Amino acid sequence: MNNSPRPPVTTANNHSDRLAMIENARRAVLGGGAPGAGQRIAPWIERSWRRCLAQGFLPRQPLVFDPVPASAMKRVMETNQPLLRAAAPVIQSLARTMADTRYFAILTDAQGVVIDVNGPIDHQDRRASLIARVGVDLSEHRVGTTAIGATLAELQPLWLHRGEHFFDTASVYSCAGAPLFGPDGRCVGMLDLTGVDVPERPALKHLVSQSALSIENALTLAQPHHVLLRLNWAGRMPGEDSDGLVCVDRDGVIVGTNRAAADMLALAPCAPWPHCSDVFAIPTDNLFDAARAQRGAVELPLWSGLRLQVLARFNDGRASTTPQRPATHAGVPLREVETALIRRAVEEARGNVMQAARVLGISRATVYRKIGRR
Repeated sequence: MNNSPRPPVTTANNHSDRLAMIENARRAVLGGGAPGAGQRIAPWIERSWRRCLAQGFLPRQPLVFDPVPASAMKRVMETNQPLLRAAAPVIQSLARTMADTRYFAILTDAQGVVIDVNGPIDHQDRRASLIARVGVDLSEHRVGTTAIGATLAELQPLWLHRGEHFFDTASVYSCAGAPLFGPDGRCVGMLDLTGVDVPERPALKHLVSQSALSIENALTLAQPHHVLLRLNWAGRMPGEDSDGLVCVDRDGVIVGTNRAAADMLALAPCAPWPHCSDVFAIPTDNLFDAARAQRGAVELPLWSGLRLQVLARFNDGRASTTPQRPATHAGVPLREVETALIRRAVEEARGNVMQAARVLGISRATVYRKIGRR
């Protein structure tokens, strides 16, 4: 459980009080106070400040936003192609969501190097253009306490405002960050929402958390698999972004999950993947049969004694043992041709169902229904 103090809703009446509280904490901690001196700030902020001090940083020293060398950046971009593909539609949606706030989105790799930016960036404002650049290193050991560095250190969603940044010159920024975890449970990067000289918007912490969940789900769904299991607790039908996602290969071995599924199944991060039979208290063939029969969600027992609602589906229907005929074959039912066209539109839209629906001239609900997604 995250026991960090909840940031207050900032209004004209308490804005100055909030900044004064931050300044008092800065004097207490950065002035050499004992651990715990910054009692009215989140403990993770004080931890980050103290790590910066341990590196020899001083709050008043000039802050430089250095890009990584071009050769290294090429490797970074090549390595992070799966993350970029999964994040692209989410970041585009964020740009629309934040269009009137002057906040913009920054995507970094697991080391804090920027690999994508989007949103209402004022490139005439040097403070914005300095950080909203692909290739710039925004890790804690380079630019001190920010939502980016702190998120990668704490591995939890965070909100950071003004003077809660370590360096004085970074006090113009307000930002929310959330870590991104891949299908193997490792942190693969982070998503950041930043504004320059903007009102405090703590609600962005929720937005960035939900957006990170969407990116993680897209990463999981992109994992090669034979069968996809959607999980939710008994009484809750699968079909939401909060579903647990489990990718299973042809032998019944789990090859990837999102964080929700890892939590439901008590799977240790980065540990070897178990076989389905080590998790579900039923024969694995029953899961494959449910996928083959296109059954709805069924309640299944775990060896832990808990029960889950499980919806099993083959990976886009391509994993069936029955050879698939070409879509142009005269004997193929019109329904199958229609479904194939819809799937192709979704793939070309990089998983953005709304965009695919607009291209096809149908509703989003129809797309979900036709391709068997909920």
